[in-house]
Amino acid sequence: MKTTNIGICAALLAAALFGAGTPFAKALLEHTSPWLLAALLYLGSGLGLGLVRMVQGAPRVALSGREWKWMSGAVICGGVIGPVLLMSGLDAMPASGASLLLNAESVFTALLAWFVFRENFDHRIALGMIAIVAGAIVLAWPVDGTVAIASFWPALAVLGACLAWAMDNNLTRKVSLSDASWIAMVKGLVAGLTNLVLAASMGAVWPATATLVGAAILGFFSYGASLVLFVIALRHLGSGRTGAYFSVAPFFGAAIAVLFFGESFTLPLFAGGVLMAVGVALHLSESHAHAHSHMPLEHTHEHEHGPGDSHHEHSHDELVAPGTRHSHRHSHQPLSHSHPHFPDMHHRHEH
Repeated sequence: MKTTNIGICAALLAAALFGAGTPFAKALLEHTSPWLLAALLYLGSGLGLGLVRMVQGAPRVALSGREWKWMSGAVICGGVIGPVLLMSGLDAMPASGASLLLNAESVFTALLAWFVFRENFDHRIALGMIAIVAGAIVLAWPVDGTVAIASFWPALAVLGACLAWAMDNNLTRKVSLSDASWIAMVKGLVAGLTNLVLAASMGAVWPATATLVGAAILGFFSYGASLVLFVIALRHLGSGRTGAYFSVAPFFGAAIAVLFFGESFTLPLFAGGVLMAVGVALHLSESHAHAHSHMPLEHTHEHEHGPGDSHHEHSHDELVAPGTRHSHRHSHQPLSHSHPHFPDMHHRHEH
């Protein structure tokens, strides 16, 4: 289960970085437009990761034609549509409420993973999703009880961003074996430039240097580094489970908004947080084990050889010490066994 632990740690750290970005983005919105801020956040992510890759001397990455299709869809959904909707909604609602509302991303991610991409799920995960949806409704309901489309718009915009990112998550899973920092860099650069052109066409005014630098730094950590870790988690956990662990992100954002930005701790915020916490707890306590068979498979990804990893018992032309992480093209032979697992790169089977 070592590979699962790597995925869980990566997903939780990604959640912490992304969640922290919401209240800080709310502060930056006082000095620039939502569309331009979305562009600056992703440009900071893409340029920062590009610089890191250049310093590290990272190798070039090549995708197949089919993989480019998945990658393009992920960039459009998660890099262009998602951030613009989030910034638009965040501009008209408290950062604490928007942060918790982002839990809906895990719901949409899991629903798409289950019913479109055929990942397995059980009653515990389904009940968790119901609790998170209930929490989202509590947060979205107008404070004065008046139901009007205008009053729902900010929450609907944030939920729209969640749906866009859910599509992004499931599409990115298709290319998650590729270099994670390269995937995040491409998303950042393409999405950032696209949003920059759109913001300029709508007459956005270039912000002050302090705002520009702040957005670049926030984008690098909350969108760039977070996305790298998220892609790593996708490899090990699959889309639905990664989304479940990542759903703790809004709690980091809400806590920072209340503790450091002076936002009120309201009853709807408390009730929505409790419902979502119940949903997250149900997600994290899920366990999945059964007898299953693996079909022949050939692919390339980083792995290591060691006790308990029956999926990588292959030979090498040169000696590779146990526990040494390395990458090369390798084949998996047919195998049947039973052990706890998630729908990772080696467990995408029917149930």
